[in-house]
Amino acid sequence: MESYHGQLLSEGTRRFLERPRRMLIGAEWVEAASGETLAVVDPANGEKFASVPAGGAADIDRAVAAARRAFESGDWPKMRPVDRERLLLKFADLVEANAQELAEIESLDNGKPVTMARHVDVALVVDFLRYMAGWATKIEGSTMDVSVPIIRDREFFGFTRREPVGVVGAIIPWNFPLLMAAWKVAPALATGCTMVLKPAEETPLSALRFAELALDAGYPAGVLNVVTGLGHTAGAALASHKGVEKVAFTGSTEIGKLVGKAALDNMTRVSLELGGKSPVIVLDDADVSAAAAGAAQAIFFNQGQVCTAGSRLFVHKSRFDEVVEGLSGIAAGMKLGAGIDPTTQIGPLVSATQQKRVLGYIESGFAEGARAATGGAAGEGAGYFVKPTVLVDTTDDMKVVREEIFGPVVVAMPYEDLDEVARRANDTPYGLAASIWSNDLSRVHRLIPKIQAGTVWVNCHNILDNAMPFGGFKQSGIGREMGRAVLDLYTESKSVIMAL
Repeated sequence: MESYHGQLLSEGTRRFLERPRRMLIGAEWVEAASGETLAVVDPANGEKFASVPAGGAADIDRAVAAARRAFESGDWPKMRPVDRERLLLKFADLVEANAQELAEIESLDNGKPVTMARHVDVALVVDFLRYMAGWATKIEGSTMDVSVPIIRDREFFGFTRREPVGVVGAIIPWNFPLLMAAWKVAPALATGCTMVLKPAEETPLSALRFAELALDAGYPAGVLNVVTGLGHTAGAALASHKGVEKVAFTGSTEIGKLVGKAALDNMTRVSLELGGKSPVIVLDDADVSAAAAGAAQAIFFNQGQVCTAGSRLFVHKSRFDEVVEGLSGIAAGMKLGAGIDPTTQIGPLVSATQQKRVLGYIESGFAEGARAATGGAAGEGAGYFVKPTVLVDTTDDMKVVREEIFGPVVVAMPYEDLDEVARRANDTPYGLAASIWSNDLSRVHRLIPKIQAGTVWVNCHNILDNAMPFGGFKQSGIGREMGRAVLDLYTESKSVIMAL
């Protein structure tokens, strides 16, 4: 780490790493009630470089109480929509001013290339904060002429209000720690909610720096609280807390089901953005080089640790060999390295556990008859690297085809016609995203309605826009983030009928 500190890290990042890192509860930076800590490990070399408090149920109780006080009293509930808008804009300005530091923290913590973190993750955070700031002044109800048919001799007036749901508990994953925090925090603050944020134990640092900037922006004490800790302790306590009105979760389908069940016991509102096994469908008229490059971006972006990763590649049999050859060439030429190195193209996976998981899937593919056109093994060095891998000779019933791997591994399979590929693309419990590669818009438009996915990209993949709702079909989740739709997750609709 000393070489990183001396050569590759900015002064701001070095200062952040040198000072004690504590949790934010109210306006205070505190240790865990237990006094215990969690190690933060650099996935590029397996070395501990920081620690954070290991918060538990007692700390969640304190944070929820602080969020409740802030929601019900003090300056926050008195703020007008325009004041919430201005706070979010100031918050965005501070994130933008500290973009390089946040990108370096994210890279060290997660392993992702720092250049990507700076120009994708942090840039998207800034844009999303500003986008949601605009919604703070546009949360509307409606008026209506009500009939009340059983009472004919009186007049009535009806209207609806959108009100903040209350205290929100947010549990976010380790693949896009800062961006996922923003996806939860921004709409909560825009609508007037307060929040307790629990970042993933593998990647807690950017959430703490994010919270520092929120305080600098002027948010009142308790509006945003951050509790670091393990999922089965702090996360479970937050999901089941009786003082929380809404739980927002992003992560695996397996854990999402547990969160949903815990929330249901209290009738807590819940939104779940979960896993995926997204198909990339290449039609026979597609540009081969563009399709190969697109397929590479779809699966190797963020080391394949993306819920929308294009992990199943379906190519028309007439173009299959060409696309696989092009994709394999791109994969073989990618530079593996520490994320903090600006020349790195693909970094390590987030942890030793994740590396072992991904390599286990590759081995299961080999055992069932798959073959690696490229990759198929761990990368060199002490870090948690996996070489970009393209598996061929796979069938729809293989484990590597059925289950979410969450790593730089794609299975490539030929198909013959649109009906076949639509059926096979949908043959999964997931339905988060898909992409279609073709210039024949007639066939593309016929195929889109057949694909069971919350997002369908055409001649691109992993493209997001703040105005477009994001979420999944089937076991890929409940609810939609971003766009106008996200306001429904953080507000309640109240109907009012008034006798005149």
